[in-house]
Amino acid sequence: MTEEQVLRKTVNVNGTGLSYLEAGTGSGTPLLLLHGTFWSRVWLPVLPALAAQGRCVVALDLPGFGASSGELDIQTATVPKLAETVLAAADALGLDHFDLAGHDIGGGIAQHLAVASERVRRLVLMNSVMFDSWPVPAVERFRDPEVRAGMGVNDMVAARAETTRTAVTRELSDDEVADYVSPWKDPARVRSWMAMAAAADARYTLELVPALKAAAVPTRLVWGRDDEFQKINFARRYATEIPASDLVEVPGKHIPTEDSPGQVAAAILEHLA
Repeated sequence: MTEEQVLRKTVNVNGTGLSYLEAGTGSGTPLLLLHGTFWSRVWLPVLPALAAQGRCVVALDLPGFGASSGELDIQTATVPKLAETVLAAADALGLDHFDLAGHDIGGGIAQHLAVASERVRRLVLMNSVMFDSWPVPAVERFRDPEVRAGMGVNDMVAARAETTRTAVTRELSDDEVADYVSPWKDPARVRSWMAMAAAADARYTLELVPALKAAAVPTRLVWGRDDEFQKINFARRYATEIPASDLVEVPGKHIPTEDSPGQVAAAILEHLA
């Protein structure tokens, strides 16, 4: 399977068309992939490999992100509210029990679902927010309404382009960067991104720690060790403190699927086997 064989589809969730990438049609436990401040594009380099062992793999776009319709506001962009949206999407997709992987703030959503729902079999956290690792300053500043009011489409596209280049060790081509930032040419998606940033709050992951320890959901952390946004020391702490978790470090930064797709996919598949 190649990236060209990955399909983009849409599912209706509470009146909103949520877009998702789908690969594979096997009967194994489905794998649901969540993004954070990027979108489902971060998972594209590993989707074919993840689907190669007889499972359906779905990379969801949250409302107002990627190719999904809808728009987030500060109330609907919190981790608990986004977790509710993800469960509703899983229902609409017919995913009863599933494996779950989250990147960035998507990892915070995944941690919430792992302890709030009995539907998650195994968990993968890739360069994820956790403990008090977030929000980073570049995100936290959007709590200020004046900052949000002053951010236009062109400003957001330029900012996201710079962040995308910084999040990857290898030099992305201009076409790759343009693909990554393409959703933010739409004002509703700019507002959704700023809502997620404004709603970012470390209490949502700090409050989960006792429940994560008690639940001991089998968890693998897959981490680009040179991440400048989510430092690897947090991942090492998680693997030490949270039962049934381990860490695989790979070359790369915040989006290791771009830097080390083969190693990322292998680490995930080994954990899910």
